Amino acid sequence: MDFQALMIIAVTAIFINNFVFSRFLGICPYIGVSKQLDSAVGMGAAVIFVMTLASTVTWLIHNYLLMPSENNLFYKWFTLDSPPDLTFLKTIAFILVIASLVQFVEMVIQKTSPALYSSLGIFLPLITTNCAILGAALLNIDEQYTFIESIVHGLAAGVGFTLALILMAGIREKLELADVPKALEGIPMAFIMAGLMAIAFLGFSGFQLG
Repeated sequence: MDFQALMIIAVTAIFINNFVFSRFLGICPYIGVSKQLDSAVGMGAAVIFVMTLASTVTWLIHNYLLMPSENNLFYKWFTLDSPPDLTFLKTIAFILVIASLVQFVEMVIQKTSPALYSSLGIFLPLITTNCAILGAALLNIDEQYTFIESIVHGLAAGVGFTLALILMAGIREKLELADVPKALEGIPMAFIMAGLMAIAFLGFSGFQLG
């Protein structure tokens, strides 16, 4: 396994192609949960877990159930004449996997940390429709990542999403004490700060990796 290649994938997913600031995915929970640092950290941890596990499971499903290859389990189990091509079910299958994982995370958080569960509110089940998680799973396939590379990419993408959440939460908590014009209070200022942070992250695009 090429450790340098894995590091390039990780750094790229966290900084250069950050899912919030570069790919503009997951904006809804990014804006909605970044009001307080505690809830941002909790949501970030949940997204990292779901995104990493989703990347793992979806890669296995795509390569061993959906792809028309000699490793296709339907081909082996039912002794078909040729491996079936079920890749058209990719999006549906991935969404079902993500929804199941989110349901599991929601139950765990509700049992272990009711306060965090309450602070996350509706945004926790909305992880199911968080396009960043589905985007990571689809990118693993489109980029033809190996199994380990897919796991690293999913983990790093989750870390990048969490980094964006924490940075925004810290800034928004400071803005609560700042003299902000009335018309810009709340969401308008959050969008302005998000735009400025996205511009700042463009600086990473000049990195030469590899």
